[in-house]
Amino acid sequence: MSEIRPWRTIVRRQSRQIMVGSVPVGGDAPITVQTMTNTPTEDAVATIDQIRRCEDAGADLIRVSCPDVPSTAALGKIVKASRIPIIADIHFHYKRALEAADAGAACLRINPGNIGSADRVAEVVRAAKANGCAIRIGVNGGSLERHLLEKYGEPCPEALVESALDHIKLLQDHDFHEYKVAVKASDVFLAVSAYMGLAEAVDCPLHLGITEAGGLIGGTVKSAIGIGNLLWAGIGDTLRVSLSAEPEEEVRVGFEILKSLGLRTRGVRVVSCPSCARQGFDVIRTVEALEARLQHIKTPISLSVLGCVVNGPGEARETDIGLTGGGNGKHMVYLSGVTDHTVQSEEMLDHIVALVEAKAAEMEAAADAAAAAKVGEPAE
Repeated sequence: MSEIRPWRTIVRRQSRQIMVGSVPVGGDAPITVQTMTNTPTEDAVATIDQIRRCEDAGADLIRVSCPDVPSTAALGKIVKASRIPIIADIHFHYKRALEAADAGAACLRINPGNIGSADRVAEVVRAAKANGCAIRIGVNGGSLERHLLEKYGEPCPEALVESALDHIKLLQDHDFHEYKVAVKASDVFLAVSAYMGLAEAVDCPLHLGITEAGGLIGGTVKSAIGIGNLLWAGIGDTLRVSLSAEPEEEVRVGFEILKSLGLRTRGVRVVSCPSCARQGFDVIRTVEALEARLQHIKTPISLSVLGCVVNGPGEARETDIGLTGGGNGKHMVYLSGVTDHTVQSEEMLDHIVALVEAKAAEMEAAADAAAAAKVGEPAE
């Protein structure tokens, strides 16, 4: 193995690639982050406003619930306004799937087994094919088919996988292969085991998630353990962090999980200490303020914020910009791992924000120049 740090290598499962609108999912495409709106879909203005906030947070895809006719009637306007592909969430009513496909949804989230007869499944597949829609099969530990609960006695990995394979067959019987699959559960052990089993059984892209994970803190922890475990094993092509929190928070947590494993590099990656009596400034409040003020940065940049010189210099050597607390309100700033200058406490926040913004602009300009030079290269 030729990697400099082989212990960091993640070998992704080889899945086939599908397209969700303009976004590739699976294969060697980046692992996508998605979320779901919680506004009434028939209120197109409120839904579009929420989608815009999720786009700004970095969402690659977004799901919109379509439980009734007013929802699918508004979907066309929502699709046209969205900069990212829309996934229509459908349960039970197959006609909503037909309407959503006609309205421009890039993907239909369905359980083929709960939308009715084989004829109805065939209608949905025809609509998906006609409109270039992908389909996401969504198996959930909380809504398994009765015959599987009777067979296995309870939701278990084998039951979730069997449900997924049954649903896949319904689509394959109609020669439809543009699908991805989720086998979610609120129990981390159940979900992870089911995904691992499904990953061995199929070659389609997998949508990861720990469903009904909980609030912002508890749900983030559960999702990081479950989704992180799978990603580390190379499993997963797209993900949603399911939180009782605003959808923008789901997107941010999803990116933080990917960033922690080196799988995506969007925005500022903060390395910071938990603070102690040695700190030269209020680390907790400083990090909170910096994270809030730097949310607009999309360029991947690393920033270390440590309160004292015990670990500060060492961490700063590994980051683009570093801040280490010193005595008498005078703190050391590192640029590209090298000590550069000091800053006083009262100027520190504004100064670090300005440095990050300047570094991001510099990196973006360099990337644009490189891209322009590549376009101008003569063909081989």
